[in-house]
Amino acid sequence: MKALIFAAGLGQRMRPLTDHTPKPLLQVGGKPLIAWHLEKLAALGIHDVVINTAWLAGQFPALLGDGAHWGLRLHFSCEGAAPLETGGGMLNALPLLADAHDDNCAFLLVNGDVWTDYDFAQLPRDPAGLAHLVMVDRPPQATRGDFALDEAGVLHADGDDKLTYSGIGVYRPQLLDGWRGLVPSSTLVDGKPAFPLAPILSAHMARGAISGSHHRGHWTDVGTPGRLAALDAQLRAQSMPNT
Repeated sequence: MKALIFAAGLGQRMRPLTDHTPKPLLQVGGKPLIAWHLEKLAALGIHDVVINTAWLAGQFPALLGDGAHWGLRLHFSCEGAAPLETGGGMLNALPLLADAHDDNCAFLLVNGDVWTDYDFAQLPRDPAGLAHLVMVDRPPQATRGDFALDEAGVLHADGDDKLTYSGIGVYRPQLLDGWRGLVPSSTLVDGKPAFPLAPILSAHMARGAISGSHHRGHWTDVGTPGRLAALDAQLRAQSMPNT
């Protein structure tokens, strides 16, 4: 299994911190936010990690190198001057995620701007449908939620007590088959399609092809300087020896 880290966002809500540093490279708990993911992926036995980039893209290989520090092979999917959104970013990265022996092989996806204590080993390497998403309780900054999870572990675009998508999941490349007919509109950025992933997920949920699970542990969307500072303080406090 390979992995994809979404790291192409502009980080506008994190400014001025992201004026000169991409959000996933901001320090939290003594290391870049993205390094927490790389450590967990390496511990899971994953060897190839694709990182999609756009804003200040050159800083990623400059800081992370080729991934040897973590025992990984890093591949960078540069989208150009502007991000391609989640769907376009995934589509652009698919050639790097391809498996030479299985064109239906699923890959792990994690957003580069979240932090969690979720154990990646709990993810199914061979999801029954087209994707398996990890859901969390709705945070204060996003009270509407994204999708509803039923008792059978199937996700629905509509329903009561919606949960929030954590930005962690396992996806099959076939999820994007026929994507043009599933999104209301798309644009071209440097000649590449840019479109969101959510409408595609919702369309496949209508036929029960997207499963999910509920993580009740620690998760945070590190989207503002305040949330970054709070997480940093918490992680540093946890790492201090008891006296």
